[in-house]
Amino acid sequence: MDNKGSKKHFVAVFGGAVAGSEVVNQLTVQGIHCVVFDQNILPHGKIEDGLPKWHSKQRDTEESHINERLNHPLVQFVPQCKLGRDISFQELMQWNFSAVVLATGAWKDRSLPILDIDNYTGKGLYYQNPFVYWYNHKHEPAFTGKEFEIKDDAIVIGGGLASLDVAKILMMEMVTAKLKQRGIVVSLFEMNHGIHKVLAKQNLGLDDLGIKGCTLYYRRRDEDMPLSHLAADTPEHIARAKLTRQKILNNYMNKFLFRFQPCMAPVDKVTENERLTGIVFRRTDADEKKCVEIPGSEITVNTPLVISSIGSLPEPIEGITSSNSTFKIESEVSCKLIGYENVFIVGNAVTGKGNIHDSSHHAKQISQWMLEHFLINRQPLTEETIVDIMNRVKQLQEQKGYNGNYSDWAKIHTPIRLEQLGESL
Repeated sequence: MDNKGSKKHFVAVFGGAVAGSEVVNQLTVQGIHCVVFDQNILPHGKIEDGLPKWHSKQRDTEESHINERLNHPLVQFVPQCKLGRDISFQELMQWNFSAVVLATGAWKDRSLPILDIDNYTGKGLYYQNPFVYWYNHKHEPAFTGKEFEIKDDAIVIGGGLASLDVAKILMMEMVTAKLKQRGIVVSLFEMNHGIHKVLAKQNLGLDDLGIKGCTLYYRRRDEDMPLSHLAADTPEHIARAKLTRQKILNNYMNKFLFRFQPCMAPVDKVTENERLTGIVFRRTDADEKKCVEIPGSEITVNTPLVISSIGSLPEPIEGITSSNSTFKIESEVSCKLIGYENVFIVGNAVTGKGNIHDSSHHAKQISQWMLEHFLINRQPLTEETIVDIMNRVKQLQEQKGYNGNYSDWAKIHTPIRLEQLGESL
């Protein structure tokens, strides 16, 4: 489809990170104007806030791609504008955009499946998303966010790559603090090559530092962990995928010295003085097809800290229909929001897959469907509607202090990097 000079469309994109910027990329190539609304100062999403900061090269590469796509003459940017907070969904629909695309991601942690467990958030229980956000930004001189306290002998509950990263953060933070007490300063990037190498260089072990280390608990087996995206559609591919998953886990454990307990499902909590002090696990009988809890196999694990890393969900938006905490769509082909002919959902907000490749690929697919099956048949906007949209956008930009120059805005507001400070963790 080639819309250049043929039809005047204006598309609203909420969320400008991996998925949102790919939508913008696909639409602007066809001459379609876009307005990108993002809840943050910069539209880098989990590239900035969820990808642990040791991935500095990948972070810079991905953010450069995002910036390039949004620094386009057909793109207007509105920072710090969250759908449902700064603009209601009902109000948005009155703007009469040609289409609305929700690339809002998944920022809400799944709750641990234990009754009233969230009452102990911050009282012995942390969730992955705010924990990693703190870790990524705590070195910034102007950081004023919530602080998190690291505890030894912590429990991480999860099973995906994100849970491995949480365990890695815990171990690196503890080892770094203990080494500093001995006058040994190690950079994040040296530590990232492996705690085992750092300690070997100092002729030390975890016991010498007085560290027990954290333990990752998973309800299935190590070979079932969602750690790779290899095809698993034949017996040979399945066998290879299992070996790859085990290899990834063992590599993390050998380098970062945490423990792993498979086939353990959290079923209850242990509390004392209004704090979470342990988790009751039930053993499971698990294979690639089933995961069945074994009655009477409960075991209580006492711990000063639990970090849940069992997945993320899109935050609910008032006025948008959802089911089981996910948005309801007409089909996976169009990802059109049920009840609205011109609202589409892309990326992690609908797929539940947080990795970069999947979010970008999904956004590209849905954008192409929109171009070939929706926008091509959509009535062009009138000049009056376009002027009205631009006036509304400019008003919001002025409220947020945005000067209209995306390139300058990105340079001014990019956070200070750890490597710029020349400091350790």
